[in-house]
Amino acid sequence: MKHGAITILPLALGAAVYGFAFGLLAAQVGFPWWGVGFMSAFVHAGSSQIVAVEQFSYGSAVIGAVFAGAALNLRYIGIVASLSEILKDVPLSLKLFAIHITGDENWALTMAERAKSPDIGVKFLVGSGLVMIFVWTSSTILGAAIGSILPDLEQFGLGFAFTAAFIAMARGLWKGAAHLMPWAGAFISTMVVVMLGMPKAYAIVAGATVGLILSYLTRSRRGNLV
Repeated sequence: MKHGAITILPLALGAAVYGFAFGLLAAQVGFPWWGVGFMSAFVHAGSSQIVAVEQFSYGSAVIGAVFAGAALNLRYIGIVASLSEILKDVPLSLKLFAIHITGDENWALTMAERAKSPDIGVKFLVGSGLVMIFVWTSSTILGAAIGSILPDLEQFGLGFAFTAAFIAMARGLWKGAAHLMPWAGAFISTMVVVMLGMPKAYAIVAGATVGLILSYLTRSRRGNLV
């Protein structure tokens, strides 16, 4: 656990900046600092939290925010499945806790370290996850507390932080031209839904669905060629 906690620190610093920006913007749309902290601790999914807050800022219903967050979190089905070997011999309560504190950063780090050493397992995952959830929750609370006493952040251009955060996340997920079709399909379908004037939450769901389908077809075609 100590090894995981120390190794994750550079990634945690980046998450702190991202979390602070999220807290600022959440406060600007009316979220109290304690509400932001509660969401960060119990939802603990940065991208979904951003989308949920953005949906609320546009006056969308709760169901829209839920659909949008669920679409973004579909990747966790694969992430948790990839942890089956690590979690197979631990009690159910620890499995559920480990899954809750698993995010993109500590999952990727755990899998990378495990590739180097098979001894890396659930303790490393939990140690790194505890650091991430503490840093994320603390930074979002701090951002929300400061954001509640600041003037409108849009005048400083900070409203673009949502978009900038997703651009940064997308750049880290890009794996090369082989994945161009799913990305293009998701982008086009999202834009079509937005241009039709439908709620943006549905655009996210449409983009995620089309992207998953095209990704599956691309992988199947590549497998047949091999």
